[in-house]
Amino acid sequence: MLATVGNVNSAMASPTNSVAGLEAAATRLDLASVANSAKILQPDANATAPKLEDSAILAKRSVKKKPRVNKAPAKPPTRLPAPTEQPADSTPPPAESSSTSSKRVLVTAIEVQSTTGTISPELKTQVLGAITSKVGQPTTSEQLQQDVNAIQALGAFQEVRTQPQQNSQGVKLTYLVTPFGNVNKVVIKTLPEGTSTVLTQADTDKIFGNVYGQSLNAATLQEDIKALNEFYKDQGYALAQVVKVENIGADGVLNIVVAEGIIEDLQVRFLNKERKPVDDKGQPIKGATREFIITREIASRPGQVFNNKKIQQDLRRIFALGLFEDLALTLAPGTTDPAKAVVQINVIERKSGSITAGGGVSSSSGLFGSVSYQEQNLGGNGQKLGGEIQIGTRETLFDINLTDPWIAGDPNRTSYNLNVFQRSSNSLIFDGGTNPVRLPGRITTTTETIPATEDNGVGDPLVTGTTVPPGTVINGDTPRVLRSGGGITFTRPLDGNPYSDSPWRASAGVQYQKVSIQNSSGNGAALDAAGRQLTASGTSQDDLLLLQLGLSQDLRNNFAEPTQGSLLRLGLDQAGPVGSGSISLTRVRGSYTQYVPVSLVNFDKGAQALVLNVQGGTILGNVPPYEAFSLGGTTSVRGYDDGAVGSGKSYLQATAEYRFPIASIFGGTIFADYGTDLGTGNQVIGDPAGVRGKPGNGFGYGAGIRVNSPLGALRLDYGFNSQGSSRIQFGIGERF
Repeated sequence: MLATVGNVNSAMASPTNSVAGLEAAATRLDLASVANSAKILQPDANATAPKLEDSAILAKRSVKKKPRVNKAPAKPPTRLPAPTEQPADSTPPPAESSSTSSKRVLVTAIEVQSTTGTISPELKTQVLGAITSKVGQPTTSEQLQQDVNAIQALGAFQEVRTQPQQNSQGVKLTYLVTPFGNVNKVVIKTLPEGTSTVLTQADTDKIFGNVYGQSLNAATLQEDIKALNEFYKDQGYALAQVVKVENIGADGVLNIVVAEGIIEDLQVRFLNKERKPVDDKGQPIKGATREFIITREIASRPGQVFNNKKIQQDLRRIFALGLFEDLALTLAPGTTDPAKAVVQINVIERKSGSITAGGGVSSSSGLFGSVSYQEQNLGGNGQKLGGEIQIGTRETLFDINLTDPWIAGDPNRTSYNLNVFQRSSNSLIFDGGTNPVRLPGRITTTTETIPATEDNGVGDPLVTGTTVPPGTVINGDTPRVLRSGGGITFTRPLDGNPYSDSPWRASAGVQYQKVSIQNSSGNGAALDAAGRQLTASGTSQDDLLLLQLGLSQDLRNNFAEPTQGSLLRLGLDQAGPVGSGSISLTRVRGSYTQYVPVSLVNFDKGAQALVLNVQGGTILGNVPPYEAFSLGGTTSVRGYDDGAVGSGKSYLQATAEYRFPIASIFGGTIFADYGTDLGTGNQVIGDPAGVRGKPGNGFGYGAGIRVNSPLGALRLDYGFNSQGSSRIQFGIGERF
């Protein structure tokens, strides 16, 4: 198809009567260059074109026959010539002197012709708008080359060349263009050959679909390739890059070759404190941690495409083991294929063992001191061994525990915790308040001065400071609960993917306790001063065997300082009738916490949240008093003494708390708590709630200060209760 722009009137003067020396211009565009080129083609004013035949000879040919139009081949060539190659069907012209290359020749007509026989009106318009040669104006060889480069820069043509034809008034210019074929589909091929792309065809169609059904435009294609590279980057495939664009097939399929960055190998290197992988003797640094403890935390595997987002999650999991001071990632070229990568995880280990001593005061333990030992990497297996001894005014504790965060060989990240313990405490069920549960009276053997308000075992009070002779029946003890035993609990995520942050987790375990009720001298006690049972067996000891099941869903946005999301916890304990007491009970508990982001004050930058919690539970079967639900205190209804609200077979509790930052490490809270035993206090063996005169329900409110520390939030709350009293209470860590 021929497009004629115009003809010059025969009376128009010509700047020259000769067109000899006017050089034709040509160029070709190889799609292989599109992948990495910044621009398709920049017009070059200094470019020289291959010389065609003398224009006078061309003029003679034009008289005898029409200009030849090249027919498009049935199938695009597999390899295109370089842009500066001479078209195959042209004959190299004789050399011209440099003085003729700048001759100016009048343009009498301009035509645009497609070598494939057809060209759309839109493309014709683009070609004519790109060239600077105009009808009625003189042109030069250099200007023709600029025209060819400008047309090629449109990106729509595989080949562009000019065909000047002499006439009586000057020269007629024909621009011969070869458009690219139509694109029906783009397919991503990857290196090494035979590997699969991480992109879906839908992803590819979304990026390149705008060119489907149209003639390929190299400029548009280049922008789409940039979009493809950005898509890879946004998805975390940092090593992916387009390396080649193949020519369009006869079926309209355009293949784009991408090196996506296959992982060839994963390696772990231990570094010393100076971050060197070798010691002074040049020997590799040997770590205490077994290598598989690190590599099993890595979801990325050899043969997969390297993904930066995925590897960052891997590194966070490794760091969360608590075994390393620092981690670093390095990438090296593949040893077998440069299109692959070797991923090296560099780790600096920290000391895994520690002994600590401390002390403090809490509402539940009173004044206490403790010594603990922790080994975080037992045998290089990432297992944690711990031991603790704590002695306080209300509680004495001895505990040994072993935790394996991931049982070797288990595909589901199942963990276990094994512990052995002995704990002696003044139970909140029996102690505290104005009317604590008392053990039977004792007989004095010498003259004594009563150290505190006591009774004689039958309800007659003895005032503090009273001196009594030998043989006086008095009582100075409240029951102490001694629990000795151990257990094992298994926990695992439920989504089947050991590398995801599964919101659902389940646990199952078994625990055995021997529960003894004792006085301060360590002697057993089965009944209180009024003859009420303190155990299920009626003796001073019970055996308690529990099957424990748990389920949780954690949707919090942050584990340390959540401001949004929720936390659900469900528990079921089933006691089997074994040993002393033959205790058979079923205990069900549940807790739900909702975190709502708010911004009510502006003391300091930081997280603010309204925290709402509701929880409850019930026990089916006979309930020994030491297993009753205890209400009141720093972990329950604040403003009351620990355990002072109720001790029941069932309970319901609700809390609303507003948390906000104050300055630096200090935060504040405003709270309101409510709890009730649902009238079940008298259903517990021995009715300890009735003996102490607990109200069974209570409401507390107040405000508190939080201090962020390595141990967690240190809590100091000042609460008021519905009975008109108030108190200051201490704690470590937020309640929920």
